[in-house]
Amino acid sequence: MKQSYAALGGKFEYLNSDCGYEEWSQYLIKRLQGMGAGECGADIGCGNGYFTRALARAGKQMCGVDISVPMLSRARQLAAEEGVRAEFLLGDITKLKLIKRVDFAVAVNDCLNYVPPQKLAAAFSHVRKNLKKGGAFIFDISSRYKLEKVLANNLFAEDLDDITYLWFNDFDGEKVTMDITVFTPAGGGLFRREEERHVQYAHAVPDVESALAGSGFSVVAAEGHLGAPLGEDALRVNFVCRAV
Repeated sequence: MKQSYAALGGKFEYLNSDCGYEEWSQYLIKRLQGMGAGECGADIGCGNGYFTRALARAGKQMCGVDISVPMLSRARQLAAEEGVRAEFLLGDITKLKLIKRVDFAVAVNDCLNYVPPQKLAAAFSHVRKNLKKGGAFIFDISSRYKLEKVLANNLFAEDLDDITYLWFNDFDGEKVTMDITVFTPAGGGLFRREEERHVQYAHAVPDVESALAGSGFSVVAAEGHLGAPLGEDALRVNFVCRAV
């Protein structure tokens, strides 16, 4: 079985450079400050570590966790290049076990969409076990509207100097299956072709809130991206929670 994000792991942050990383990280920092979060935190599903590094630069003691070895390899490289001190660990949110309990956790940019509905409560329970009482937990999901109306049955493609990809999506009413073909230079005018499949699940807000409540969290807010009002056509839902 191929590693998760085997083809895209080293390029994830680069390919997502237009997602508004700076503004997004400032939203997290301000939200955590408003909740009185402590100094020790975990970035779950950290990818290439942008939010881990941003929170570390804001004075937090950070640990980035991801299920993908290539993601973590690039995360460590970028942190070293930028002179940011952070720890990076291989881990799965549905089986999360940190070295010590933390004051807060974030799980940003679709981490929870990769968790099947039947494992959502387990994921939240494991996050709760790794949080101190009263700790903050901020995460997001891509909304059902986004999966069904924006991604479903659409093709996306990008042709850059050092990578080209084709991204096909199929939505079956409960989940979107993403088939991605990646081409990268292999030298001598040749290209390496790799294929990946990703599955993201559509989670209804009431179901997420119910799973949180049953896992030891109170929901402070369910809001749109960066705190915007949560309308029917919101592409992303942010959950701001506290461990009880």
